[in-house]
Amino acid sequence: MRDRAARTRSGLAAQSSKPPSVDDPRVQVSLEQLRAFEGRARALRFLPSQPAASVFNGRHASRLRGRGLNFEELRNYLPGDDPRTIDWKVTARTGKPHVRIYSEERDRPALIIVDQRMSMFFGTRHAMKSVTAAEIAALAAFRILDQGDRVGGIVFGDDFAAEIKPKATARARDQFLSAIARANQMLRADAPVVGTPTPLNIPLETAAKIARRNHLILVISDFDGIDEKTGSLVGRLAKTNDLVLCPVTDPISQEIPAGLKLVVSDGNLQIELDTASGETHRSLSEYASGRLSEVLSWQKTYGLPVLPLSCGEDTVPQLRRLTGLAPNRKRGRQ
Repeated sequence: MRDRAARTRSGLAAQSSKPPSVDDPRVQVSLEQLRAFEGRARALRFLPSQPAASVFNGRHASRLRGRGLNFEELRNYLPGDDPRTIDWKVTARTGKPHVRIYSEERDRPALIIVDQRMSMFFGTRHAMKSVTAAEIAALAAFRILDQGDRVGGIVFGDDFAAEIKPKATARARDQFLSAIARANQMLRADAPVVGTPTPLNIPLETAAKIARRNHLILVISDFDGIDEKTGSLVGRLAKTNDLVLCPVTDPISQEIPAGLKLVVSDGNLQIELDTASGETHRSLSEYASGRLSEVLSWQKTYGLPVLPLSCGEDTVPQLRRLTGLAPNRKRGRQ
């Protein structure tokens, strides 16, 4: 079973005295809601210089390479120069110590891939996965542009696709946020059933054509429908770019309650699942945990950062923890 097939989305109702509506920001996001994350994005970092507890730090299994270096000049060694910058070949040829001077590459392109398929329109606590993904993307877009890099992205759903080329302009960022909001608002429990869900491999292939090398690429998805080709594409992108995977999960995937009854439908046929059955409970648990395990295995295989996020809690505190930042006590948030 894939949770893209679930058309009864009632998990959030347990948190409130009334069922959530399409006007509920936990169910669907607006452009104004995404723009409101600008101030909260300033403390986040998507650069290789990270706090010790960050998943991007070199002490961990994976890290970001960061921006490239541009050669500036070759000159005589001066007191105070880093000995590691000495060009030993030129020094040997001239008989005098010389150093190579580099400057950090600016205006680095970043590509944010945001999943807004029907599989993301699911949530049992706090928010839908699609909402959490949209918030992560907005935070990343604001922070990346603020640190002087180009920002663009690929937003895709089962019957929606938008490609925004990376540019260092607020207009490109706003186009990206608008595309996310449009795709998100197309997700409804009574939405028409599409023939075949869009596989994640399609936007990954598009990213491979755009990001030949030295891009920062964030993939924000529940990674529904991944296969062997997905792993190959992930490895290809990670080889020449800084690739960050952000799997978005629902708390129920961590521990499926026993005795839970679910009515699942594809819009035409429906079936009732009762987790009181040991076999049903075991099958659902294995499926839910298997997808995340596959994504985490890529972290070890390709040496790339993985930021697992849950739609069961506020997005900003999670990102702060994962990037090694202290709790934001001033705002009364974790």
